[in-house]
Amino acid sequence: MDLFKKCYDFTRADEVKALGFYPYFRAIEANEGPVVRIEGRDVIMAGSNNYLGLTNHPRVKEAAIEAIRKYGTGCSGSRYLTGTLDLHIELEEKLAKFLYKEAVLLFSTGYQTAQGVVPTLVQRGEYIISDKDNHASIVAGNLMARGATADLLRYKHNDMNDLERVLQKVPIETGKLLVTDGVFSTGGEIVDLPNLIKLAKEYNAKIYVDDAHSIGVIGKGGRGTASEFDLEDEVDLQMGTFSKTFASLGGFVAGKAKVVDYIKHHGAALIFSASPTPSAVAAAMAALEILEEEPERVDRLIQNSERVRTGLKDAGFTIIEGRTAIVPVIVGDDGLAFQMWRKLYDAGVFVNVFISPGVPQGRQMMRTSYMSTHEPEHLDYIVDTFTKVGKELGLI
Repeated sequence: MDLFKKCYDFTRADEVKALGFYPYFRAIEANEGPVVRIEGRDVIMAGSNNYLGLTNHPRVKEAAIEAIRKYGTGCSGSRYLTGTLDLHIELEEKLAKFLYKEAVLLFSTGYQTAQGVVPTLVQRGEYIISDKDNHASIVAGNLMARGATADLLRYKHNDMNDLERVLQKVPIETGKLLVTDGVFSTGGEIVDLPNLIKLAKEYNAKIYVDDAHSIGVIGKGGRGTASEFDLEDEVDLQMGTFSKTFASLGGFVAGKAKVVDYIKHHGAALIFSASPTPSAVAAAMAALEILEEEPERVDRLIQNSERVRTGLKDAGFTIIEGRTAIVPVIVGDDGLAFQMWRKLYDAGVFVNVFISPGVPQGRQMMRTSYMSTHEPEHLDYIVDTFTKVGKELGLI
C-alpha cells in the first residue's frame, strides 16, 4: 500500500471547509490581546492562552528587542554545548526563587519539557502513573519512556479512588512517577492535589505537576497548583511553559537541585535541541517581573473568567465547572459545534472548537479562555453573543 494513501483519503477537513465552518489555522493579522484582526475585521479573542495579556506589553516587547541587539537571533547550539547564555541562567535563577524551588531548567518548548523529563527519570522496571486526560505533551513523554521499557499505567480522570486502585498494582518499593496536569487544558478543572499527594506518600511515588495552565492563573501570586493548596513543598517536579502567562515560547521544570542536574546531563530532549532563543528568554523574564510586580493581574483574570462563567450558566448553557481561566461550553455534537463556531465568529467572537476524537462523544465543546486585559464590555458581548447563538441553535 502507498504510504501516502492515508493522506489522500483524509477528506474531513475539506468537507468542513466546503460548508464554510472550518475553524482552524485562521491567520491573525493584528493582535492587541482582547481584540484581534482576522480576515480584515476585528473580533474579540475568547480562545487565547495569553492569560495576563502580556504579549503586547511594552516592557516585554522591548526586552525581546534588546536581547536580539545584544545576543542576535539564536544561540546556534544546545544548552549542553555552545547554546547557554547568561540570560538562560538568570531566568532559571529568577524562576526558582519565584516558585520556591532549588533549581529550574529551561527547555526550548513547553511540549518538549515532558519529553525531556519523564523518559529521563523513569527507566526500566519503573512506573509512570498518569491521568487519562493529561496533555498531549505528557502522553508523548510517557510513550517515549514506555518505548525505553518503563511501565505505563493510567487512571480515570482526576479520580483518586481509581488512582489508588492503580497504585495498588505496583510493588511499594518500585520507583514510580505520578504525572498530572495541574489545570487540565481541555476542561479547566484543577487536579485534586491534596488527595493525590496523600496517595503518593502512602504508595512511595514522586509527583510531577504540569502547570502550563496554572502559573499566572491560580496560587498565591500566580505560583500554580501546589501554591493554590499551600502544598509547595509536597510536589517534587513542577513544569511550566512560557507560551501562556509568560508571553513567549519555551518551557521549564523546577525541583530539587540534584534532580534538575540529573535531567540536565541525561535529558536527550535538552541535550540534542537548540537552546531557547535570546528574545524568547528575555520576553519571558520581563513577563515574570511584571507578574511579581503586578499580582493583581491574576485576580483580574479570575474575576473576568468568573464573570463569563456566571453569565453563561445563567443563560442556561452546560459548562464544565471550574475556577480557572478556561470556561468550556458543552455543545455535544461535531456538526453543531462547527455551526456554533461559525455563528460566533460571524458575530465577532473567536473561540476554540474541540470535537471528537479530541474529546469524547457528547463532550464536544466551545473551549473559551480569558485574559486579565479583557474589559467588561468584551466579556458582556461574549455572553450576549453566546446567548443569541445558543437560542438560534436550540442549545438553550
